[in-house]
Amino acid sequence: MKLPASYYNLISYIGVTVSSISIFMIIFMLILTSVVGETNAYIGIIIFLILPILLVIGLVLIPIGMWNRTRKAKKSPETLMERRLILNLNNKTHLNAAIIFIFGTLLFVLLTGVGSYQLYHYSESVEFCGKVCHEAMKPEYVAYQNSSHAKVTCAQCHIGSGAEWFVKAKISGMYQVYSVLANKVPRPIPTPIENLRPARETCEKCHWPEKFYENSLRSEKYFIADENNTEWDIHLEMKLGPKVSSMGLSEGIHWHINQNIKIEYAYTDKKREVIPWVKYINLETGDTIIYNDQNDLLGEGALDTLETRTMDCMDCHNRPAHNYLTPSKFMNAAIANGTVPKELPEIKQVSMGLLHAQYTNTDSALQTISNELSSYYLENYPEIIKEKPELLTKAIAGVIKGFNANIFPEMNVTWDAYPDHIGHMEFNGCFRCHNNTHESASGKIISRDCKLCHSIIAQGEADSLNVAYYNESLEFHHPIDIDGAWKEALCSECHRYLY
Repeated sequence: MKLPASYYNLISYIGVTVSSISIFMIIFMLILTSVVGETNAYIGIIIFLILPILLVIGLVLIPIGMWNRTRKAKKSPETLMERRLILNLNNKTHLNAAIIFIFGTLLFVLLTGVGSYQLYHYSESVEFCGKVCHEAMKPEYVAYQNSSHAKVTCAQCHIGSGAEWFVKAKISGMYQVYSVLANKVPRPIPTPIENLRPARETCEKCHWPEKFYENSLRSEKYFIADENNTEWDIHLEMKLGPKVSSMGLSEGIHWHINQNIKIEYAYTDKKREVIPWVKYINLETGDTIIYNDQNDLLGEGALDTLETRTMDCMDCHNRPAHNYLTPSKFMNAAIANGTVPKELPEIKQVSMGLLHAQYTNTDSALQTISNELSSYYLENYPEIIKEKPELLTKAIAGVIKGFNANIFPEMNVTWDAYPDHIGHMEFNGCFRCHNNTHESASGKIISRDCKLCHSIIAQGEADSLNVAYYNESLEFHHPIDIDGAWKEALCSECHRYLY
């Protein structure tokens, strides 16, 4: 097929070659992925981003080469071609070029539409978010896979619906890509995320406030760090909402998101763990109460310098899909489900000492855990290891499994990196406000009474539980005698750092 003389030049040849190879590779890789099924995270980037860019570059080179050849011809007194680009459909070469251009353009537009659609969906996928920036996002990706939101895509929470937040997310993502390429990613990645879309526009698409939750039962198994790994159980009635759903959000933990009230607070640290000022507004009556922390009173004008925030779901559920369990929590779970054998003496205490240590990388951490556990039990309990060596093997595997799911030394992600505001055991959580020290001008306090949020219906060692009478609640009994110190101090003062 003859084409205009201006087409025959090196630049246009390169353009045709690049675009042809790109089209062939796109088709080939699409067929390959459809046949193989499973692919790695980078295949999508190659198919929907890199190869289409090369295709466009190749197509652009073709007219550039033609224009360059024509430009040079104008300066040459002797040439076999016209000195201007002329389209004459009566000329067969021009007609061939026009046909190729029209059909090529239609094909390119079609491929661009399909590719853009696929690129959009791929960039919103969990695979793209979690695997492309492998080292930086590995902790979040692993924690997400072990969360209750593992079937909810990243974009559904981090972006939500609508073009506005999609554009904001992509602009923000450009800087994140730059940070990864330039090795400027902070370790660990700081939270909470600034300018995060309000929970009422994302979380409440599924968890809407109009859906009232009644009280629920919760059972916890703890294992004391003693020689026998003594089991201590506690059964709670969690007061998520009212006693009956018809009462709406008039009481219970979820009262905080009652649409008839508004709670604002000021915080002095980026992690929002220190809250010296709280404002309650009844939107129906207009009643307003301001609480100040008597142990952290703000000076005159200090409030104007602090950031304030309207409370929503994320102020308690701040780790809904990326929750890193503390060593105590995942060891309790591992012993409870048998991943770590309870019959191995002191396994919790010894493991906790190793899990609280600082490590520079995962490989050295796993090697240290394995070596130290082996050495300890061979030295202190040789008879058990001799009779049941499988206990030690199982324990090492269980501890390593918990470590790999919750601690990531390369990103400085440890059990203490991300405070979890649900509860109050390892982190202050509820006690950031409910600590008996936030008081209004009229003397009203934000109480830390345990029974506001839950009632203890049973507690104690597994074989000798103390059980409450129907519709009554037990007073909390600490499994270790600390002379009632738990009534004065916050739980996190010990449990955040001790076993």
